[in-house]
Amino acid sequence: MKKLVLSGFLASEEIYINQLEALLLPMRPLKATATTSQPVLTIQQVETIFYKIQDIFEIHKEFYDALLPHIQQWDEKVAVGHLFKKLNLKVKGPKDSKDCTTNDLLKHTPKDHPDFPLLQDALRISQNFLSSINEEIDPRRTAITTPKGEARQLVKDGFLVEMSEGSRKLRHVFLFTDLLLCAKMKKTSAGRQQQYECKWYIPLADLTFQLLDDSDVCPHIQVLPEHEIEEIKIKISVIKSDIQKEKKALKGQSRNVERLRKKMNEQESWLLLHSPTIPFRIHNKHGKSYLFLLSSDYERSEWRESIQKLQKKDLQPCQLSSVELQVLTSSCCKLRTVHNIPVTSNKDDEETSGLYGFLHVIVHSAKGFKESANLYCTLEVDSYGYFVSKAKTRVFRDTTEPQWNEEFEIELEGSQCLRILCYEKCYDKTKLNKDDNEIVDIIMGKGQVQLDPQTVQSKNWHVDVIEMNGIKVEFSMKFTSRDLSLKRTPSKKQSGVFGVKISIVTKRERSKVPYIVRQCIEEVEKRGIDEVGIYRISGVATDIQALKAAFDTNSKDILVMLSDMDINAIAGTLKLYFRELPEPLLTDRLYPAFMEGIALSDPAAKENCMMHLLRSLPDPNLITFLSLLEHLKRVADKEPINKMSLHNLGTVFGPTLLRPSESEVTKGHITLASDIWSHDVMAQVQVLLYYLQHPPISFAELKRNTLYFSTDV
Repeated sequence: MKKLVLSGFLASEEIYINQLEALLLPMRPLKATATTSQPVLTIQQVETIFYKIQDIFEIHKEFYDALLPHIQQWDEKVAVGHLFKKLNLKVKGPKDSKDCTTNDLLKHTPKDHPDFPLLQDALRISQNFLSSINEEIDPRRTAITTPKGEARQLVKDGFLVEMSEGSRKLRHVFLFTDLLLCAKMKKTSAGRQQQYECKWYIPLADLTFQLLDDSDVCPHIQVLPEHEIEEIKIKISVIKSDIQKEKKALKGQSRNVERLRKKMNEQESWLLLHSPTIPFRIHNKHGKSYLFLLSSDYERSEWRESIQKLQKKDLQPCQLSSVELQVLTSSCCKLRTVHNIPVTSNKDDEETSGLYGFLHVIVHSAKGFKESANLYCTLEVDSYGYFVSKAKTRVFRDTTEPQWNEEFEIELEGSQCLRILCYEKCYDKTKLNKDDNEIVDIIMGKGQVQLDPQTVQSKNWHVDVIEMNGIKVEFSMKFTSRDLSLKRTPSKKQSGVFGVKISIVTKRERSKVPYIVRQCIEEVEKRGIDEVGIYRISGVATDIQALKAAFDTNSKDILVMLSDMDINAIAGTLKLYFRELPEPLLTDRLYPAFMEGIALSDPAAKENCMMHLLRSLPDPNLITFLSLLEHLKRVADKEPINKMSLHNLGTVFGPTLLRPSESEVTKGHITLASDIWSHDVMAQVQVLLYYLQHPPISFAELKRNTLYFSTDV
């Protein structure tokens, strides 16, 4: 692979050298006539037009001549990194294939090869130079001049959801060096250039984040029930799956693919508009206030910090004339750095679709705090174009070096990025903010890492450090695909409860429902039923493992441990118990029938089939399932407080209680695609949701009806 990459680079170098040589042909006679009495061009004009062509030609020719023999007589141990480093130091030109090639070479160079550090240096030199060009002298990011006569530059832009006249509107917001401009994209006919219409602007000298008058009450934010958001995600996943099938069948030539893409774009745009709930309020000292909704505290912090950094300069209030405003707004198309709304349908097919499955993250520790504080971290991952907060460490009190060492399991839905935010916990009730969803804790630092599938998908933990405002947070992560994470491995132990058949456990305990299930349910109902995100937010993995060991050894301290343990760890232990059963609670044998039953369109036929399937379960499985069902309904009754709807609970438990056997998968009867949320997983959620939405189901009533339905499944 390394030889192949180098050969391709050599071929492009040859073309480049030939083109440089072609430029040198007219340069020489023009240069010669420049000193005569009748010059075609002056010597200054020749040097401007053919700037450094001779030097660039010689540098690239030297590089080509040095690399060619290494390719012709290939030896994988030979080092060529010094040639790339020398080329990058000598040629600091526009971004061409150098960057890409150095990247590709790094991928195919072992870390212990002498080339590896040299290629890293070459890439760093090139990227540093290019980023300095982009930041300092990119003329495209400069608009018209400011009142002080300086060039007005674009600092940041992006799509935000604005609450306007009581409804959500998608806006493109532009932060310039002296003002914030909010625009909307005008509808234009196909083929015509995009245009913006300015909705409002605020000079940064007049912009504030604080309400000047407490009586100025901002509108209440309407938040959609989470099950509606989840339903749209399921629809998007189905469409993605359909697009993949169409592409395979017709190699992407079908009109149907375009129709599906359009449909997916509509659903994703709806999700983008309705999912954000974190308020970001902007006020004009001399006028109106505006409210944006963001999906992440990270984004809000970024916008606020960018504005505050510019406000530290000596800014003058500015008033744009209608002509100036028109010129500035029309320049936004040329200046913007974010071109499309962040939906899948706007991405190239070649772009990575992200990771689907479970990311295990251990947040170890943090350093770099100047003063003692109460510190905690939150973890966010991207999902369907926006970021979602997925886990939170405990608060480490009064320290400059917190040692959390907490592990979390985070579900990924097409995620490409992990963010870590470090907060100082505020216990001062006088600082409480009246705004809904407003986090009053102070962000001490924030940072993010790309979830590179090759790095993350190894079986070993990948240790990393995020640097944020002088603070360093150390963490480890590893990834498990959705299919592998739900693979069941029977326990080799004769005792214990995890990985042991439910019938064996209930027989040994002389109980109808396993002790572990009863105790976890009881504890969650006692003190976790009001907990926001119960069963969805990860518990600390070490706590879960401690509880697992206690239940497996039938420890006398179980009840004490349960009363002291964080409630999310208890919820996680219950989920782990069902996940580690040697076969799912609703059994391997009945899985295909559950899949067929939930797909029936006739309500009466579906009811008969779904109830008959429950009757066909072994008694311990059925009684345990019914007691879990009633518990989850009681949790959902508290949805206004805990934000866990029946649909959310179905999403959490469905794929755990219902899963195809490995024989079904290997026979090819079931397709488990890890790159999309497969139809199977959605059907599993729908099965559990059917029973959750059903009126109470009595074990005695079900068994009484067995007489009428005695045929086998």
